[in-house]
Amino acid sequence: MAEHRSMQRAALLDAARSLLSEGGTEALTFPALAERTGLARSSVYEYFRSRAAVVEELCEVDFPVWAADVSAAMERADTAEAKVEAYVRQQLELVGDRRHRAVVAISASELDAGAREKIRAAHGGLVAMIVEALGELGHEQPRLAAMLLQGVVDAAVRRIELGAAEDPGAIADAAVSMALRGVRG
Repeated sequence: MAEHRSMQRAALLDAARSLLSEGGTEALTFPALAERTGLARSSVYEYFRSRAAVVEELCEVDFPVWAADVSAAMERADTAEAKVEAYVRQQLELVGDRRHRAVVAISASELDAGAREKIRAAHGGLVAMIVEALGELGHEQPRLAAMLLQGVVDAAVRRIELGAAEDPGAIADAAVSMALRGVRG
């Protein structure tokens, strides 16, 4: 029974990812989850008490995976500049990934404190790594620079997601170049 329940829970989370990546948080409703998974709506409530609970669990499951990808890319880089580049490129590489799109949708939505805390913790790890690299580059205010750098990444993510005129590779190159020039400044 427990195995069956965990499979249904995984199916619900996967359906939630799809709904989020297709239509943002408004698309994530219990009727839609029931329809996607073939479960009765009452069954969905057996697994999650609210939309916020679904979002919170997705944060718990997906955010660390995504953060670990970025972290691993940075660890493979051997200079502070290469770490900054890896930080930018790896986040942009994840754009087409449903997991990442779901995370972006979640980050943009109204979250309860629990989910916000989980996102902040996962994000905090990433920011800490980039702050360290910026410090190595001799930046006087590495924390501020890290926040601004993430703003460049977020703008590039949106640009790629909109299917902008530029090729995603060109957007990534521009973001990297802006990041590196900016952090040297």
